[in-house]
Amino acid sequence: MDIAFKAFLVTENQGVVSYEIKELTLNQLPDNDVLIRVTHSSINYKDALSAKGNRGVTRKYPHVPGIDAAGTIVMSKNNQFTEGMEVIVTGFDLGMNTWGGFGQFISVPYSWVILLPSGMSAKTAMSFGTAGLTAGLSVYHLLKAGLTPQLGEVAISGATGGVGSIATAILSKLGFSTVAITGKSNNDSVRGTLGAARSIDRDEFIASSNAKALNEMAFSGAVDCVGGEVLSGLLKSLNYNGVITCCGMIASTELTTSIFPFILRGISLIGVDSVLAPIDLRKDIWHRLASSWLPANLPDLVHEIRIEQIEPVLKKLASGEAKGRYVIKHT
Repeated sequence: MDIAFKAFLVTENQGVVSYEIKELTLNQLPDNDVLIRVTHSSINYKDALSAKGNRGVTRKYPHVPGIDAAGTIVMSKNNQFTEGMEVIVTGFDLGMNTWGGFGQFISVPYSWVILLPSGMSAKTAMSFGTAGLTAGLSVYHLLKAGLTPQLGEVAISGATGGVGSIATAILSKLGFSTVAITGKSNNDSVRGTLGAARSIDRDEFIASSNAKALNEMAFSGAVDCVGGEVLSGLLKSLNYNGVITCCGMIASTELTTSIFPFILRGISLIGVDSVLAPIDLRKDIWHRLASSWLPANLPDLVHEIRIEQIEPVLKKLASGEAKGRYVIKHT
């Protein structure tokens, strides 16, 4: 079976990276356990890095990015999955060094595949995507650490981005009073669409935190999506026994802090990884996202595009200017 399909192909020639929408064939895909016809995928910061030729994300070109994909099984060598099943693939090596969701077909190991939860559409799954899974894992760890709405406000940095917007929406739905820390000038959507109780300007937050070893206790918990000085400031601003999850580095990979928040306030810093998260935990999070954690306003966070419209979105993501989620409809 050798079917032609459309994909966003990134190539490199003597150090110059370029990309185009190109027709490929199934025999160009790797020979893996499961062949999936992709109906929807989403666009993430890591995809923008791959499209720019970032060797820390993708080692070899030509390459089809796209770390998220949802669609229908066409062929499976593993009896856990059969033709016609609707499935999700996120993380692992998809879109990094294995051709990903920016094409109409993917071929992946069966161990990467999760059945689409009952009642969830492929578009909704990709409205979440890796960003939603990461947000869900962040919320999961906060709740597991004992955080409740009664303990006080929860801060979310990068609240207009993919992970931050979904984390804010989930926490707001669960009854938490959320505080958005954002560098975007228009914060109406943060309080309206996302349901945040209030917002804080990112630069003002950094400026007020830099000169102190500890800030006044302000938040019971936090979801940090950007790293750098914002994460440092949040560590100083948590209540006693507060908890913060860390999942992003768009501002910086560096963290400057002292030991004081840990030994004087007993706070916990939890790293969140969605790339290699155990499959059973992934299934648990996806089922929560499909039911009790599904924000009613999720469609308001999503921009649906065609593959031909991807270039300006990648540029927005690379520069940190993107808001909400971008879903590619392939059919």
